[in-house]
Amino acid sequence: MYILYSLLLSLALLVSLPWWAVQVLRLGKYRAGLKERLGLVPARLARGCQDGSIWIHAVSVGEVLAVSHLLEDLQKANPETKVYISTTTATAQRLARDRFGEDRVFFMPLDFRFAVRAYLEFLRPRVLILAETEFWPNLLHCAKRRGAAIAIVNARVSDRSFPRYRRFRWFFSRILSEVDLFLTQTKDDAQRLRALGAPAEQVRVSGNLKFDVRSASGSSLVEAIRQASRENRHIIVCGSTTEGEEELLLEAFRSVLQQFPTATMILAPRHPERFGRVAALVAASGIPMIRRSGWAAGSRISRGVFLLDSVGELAALYELADVAFVGGSLLPGVGGHNILEPAQHGVPILVGPNTYNFREIVRMFERNGAITTVTPGNLAGVLLQFLEDEEERRRFGQRARESFLQNAGATARTLAALQPLLRERPAHVP
Repeated sequence: MYILYSLLLSLALLVSLPWWAVQVLRLGKYRAGLKERLGLVPARLARGCQDGSIWIHAVSVGEVLAVSHLLEDLQKANPETKVYISTTTATAQRLARDRFGEDRVFFMPLDFRFAVRAYLEFLRPRVLILAETEFWPNLLHCAKRRGAAIAIVNARVSDRSFPRYRRFRWFFSRILSEVDLFLTQTKDDAQRLRALGAPAEQVRVSGNLKFDVRSASGSSLVEAIRQASRENRHIIVCGSTTEGEEELLLEAFRSVLQQFPTATMILAPRHPERFGRVAALVAASGIPMIRRSGWAAGSRISRGVFLLDSVGELAALYELADVAFVGGSLLPGVGGHNILEPAQHGVPILVGPNTYNFREIVRMFERNGAITTVTPGNLAGVLLQFLEDEEERRRFGQRARESFLQNAGATARTLAALQPLLRERPAHVP
């Protein structure tokens, strides 16, 4: 089965090679870390300790943030064991290097045996930890053959991916059998993994690590913007917006400005490659705009759009919001983004109707009356309703924060579940 998978993977890469060439050479995408992805271990990585290491994989920024406390706690609990972290996206790579140092952060190799084996031989992991739904057959198989324990933490199976996985249960059940421990976000995720063939006794519910992520309160940027916009009576933060949403948000914001002429919208597109296009879109709308990349602390921020064309600063800026909209949810196709960042600051949260990526969190917030679902048609009206009613903002914000705090603790539960895997592994992995 693994030989067939490798052959199909090679064929898929060969067929799609022209597309990848355009992405790398013309658009510059995936150029960062290309050698690392192909199995060349970077010289900056410190070699693993004699007793082996811990390798954590987190795909993108959200996963890096989710496992950050877990990584730190694992290192404290196992001071003699080096902890490494790999990422897939370039933005996550930058964030991980800033947080954990370049000598233990690298790009995830492509799932070819030669690439995977290069890192397994260098890192000699005692435990391989993958966040959410990273089921890479060759990586799991090769790691298992080398004697490493394997855990999937913060595991989830989305509404969209579950039917696809289930159609190929014969394939995924074999892959999932390589995993020693599944720690899921919800009971539904646990049931779905068992339905896909994961051994029932190895699946546990530990909660969502993202409830333990805390953004920096009172950061220098937050204070700088607060001072610069002190004359602005209302601030709307629209975070992680995706293609097609900005037009709808700007149209709604135009209605807001008619009633609240000093209002500011902090607009944060999800993907850095879209910053320029969104800036052009705002300029074409005629609404005044300041770009974060061109703004100097101390300069005044007047009415209009503050375009957050930077990475890693959004979570803290939700602290400034009178009301927050979390993107990827207004139009079909994306499935929504993380609502916990504004929730921890006690901010009223708006989302669109398409939130299947965070279905359980959204349902829980809905049960607690801590979130509001909007459509393109009523977005402007709901924004105005919240901005006009301070007491309503306070109630929704308080319920959001309470919902966030009630579900903390997944990191401690995950750490406790992982420690036996480390104790069970020999001091030296061949």
